[in-house]
Amino acid sequence: MAKLSKKQKEARTKVDNKSLYSVADASTLVKDVTTTKFDASIDLAIRLGVDPKNASQMVRGVVTLPHGTGKTLRVLALVTPEKEAEAKEADADFIGLDEYLQKIKDGWTDVDVIVTMPSVMGKLGPLGRVLGPRGLMPNPKTGTVTMDIRKAVSDVKGGKIDFKVDKSGIIHASIGKVSFEPKKIEENTNELLKTIHKLKPNSIKGTYIKSISMSSTMSPGIGIETKMA
Repeated sequence: MAKLSKKQKEARTKVDNKSLYSVADASTLVKDVTTTKFDASIDLAIRLGVDPKNASQMVRGVVTLPHGTGKTLRVLALVTPEKEAEAKEADADFIGLDEYLQKIKDGWTDVDVIVTMPSVMGKLGPLGRVLGPRGLMPNPKTGTVTMDIRKAVSDVKGGKIDFKVDKSGIIHASIGKVSFEPKKIEENTNELLKTIHKLKPNSIKGTYIKSISMSSTMSPGIGIETKMA
């Protein structure tokens, strides 16, 4: 285990591991316990009372954070020529089709999100082994397979994120940067939690949201009251 710096040790003393904080208090505290010199990301880890192996309990969705994530996402628009103007107007970083399909086939994945059209999905199928593990495969459920390319790219650039419960029953999501004001961190957090709450599977009878932890890069985790979710 890596040795903690003096600042990291001090940060840990500010978090009471036996207490659960309100979203508002956690949003203020996470800034106070961050010791990195760069603008660290703020992440949530939400443990759900679901069985990810059960298809009826798979929790997956999209949410547009009111204040964005603070990250500049690189978007690839895999589109036919008549849709290239839309993608360009929405500030997609890479625009094209066959040349990018070949680049991906050759191992290029230097993007964060891929947006495409329904008619192109057939060409992406063979690339599933490359895109799937990296979470880059477009999906109609997340709004990344659509004829409205302009809106899809704009949504991604504007702070829309997709999330999915992992095999351990946890949703991990980045909801901002340490440079954000506490109120913005709070509002982004509440928007995500509200969306997850709406996606509660009908088959869940027990506790749905078991625990919530907020942390920044290299900071201690801050437990959040689940009753607020």
